[in-house]
Amino acid sequence: MFVYLTHIQKALTLLKISRIVILLCLLPQPQNEHIELHRKRHGQRLDHQERKRKKESREAHERSHKARKMIGLKAKLYHKQRHSEKIQMKKTLKMHEQRKTKQKNDDKTPEGAVPAYLLDREGQSRAKILSNMIKQKRKEKAGKWEVPLPKVRAQGETEVLKVIRTGKRQKKAWKRMVTKVCFVGDNFTRKPPKYERFIRPMGLRFKKAHVTHPELKATFCLPILGVKKNPSSPLYTTLGVITKGTVVEVNVSELGLVTQGGKVIWGESAPVLSHGYLSGSIWAGFPDTNLSLVLD
Repeated sequence: MFVYLTHIQKALTLLKISRIVILLCLLPQPQNEHIELHRKRHGQRLDHQERKRKKESREAHERSHKARKMIGLKAKLYHKQRHSEKIQMKKTLKMHEQRKTKQKNDDKTPEGAVPAYLLDREGQSRAKILSNMIKQKRKEKAGKWEVPLPKVRAQGETEVLKVIRTGKRQKKAWKRMVTKVCFVGDNFTRKPPKYERFIRPMGLRFKKAHVTHPELKATFCLPILGVKKNPSSPLYTTLGVITKGTVVEVNVSELGLVTQGGKVIWGESAPVLSHGYLSGSIWAGFPDTNLSLVLD
């Protein structure tokens, strides 16, 4: 009987100890900064910054290698994660694309009588605002290009976009493949193939343009900056489809073109004048600057 009670007491004691240990584990533990303390005392390696720089530069290659080798469900999850990261990175970059502009500030408006020549000059303060949408709207309103809309035949959706059927029974028909030449920028992030609505084949993408200057009698290989306007449809403009009458912009900084004010012209717009995209080259012209363009 005495031995039996002793065992019960031991069991109760162990139970109390285990409860105390569990409570101690649940309490917030002190997180001492051992690494930071060690760095303060002993410093870092002399080549720490160099090693850190090299490691960061290798990360892109390691991510690319990992994405190529990964298969199955892990690959789908990884690509989805990378896609969201790229979108977030682009949003961050757009937020930082700011410029200084003058805005009216009521707090700094001078009180009392103001001379006539200062009536228009109300108190202003320089604030940073996002300029992407503003620049785009100004370019649209500027009217730097004139597309001969009556002479251009409209490209139908069935002619430009081919229906791609998907699904186990090939019943879903919401995907489209572009059948015309198009331009895709370097900063384009492709959606996961499962959710990609518009497919632009690599064989139909154009990156550079051969610009011929009649006065210099020379041809320059210049990169395309973008598709400004496709008269057939705003959708084609968004997709970068290049058809007859499409206004494309090329980088003409190498030609040394200068405005009347002395500023260097970086980009010049030109409407495409032919349907030669099937043969691998598209002709276009600069009617105002006596320049001609051939995409290749």
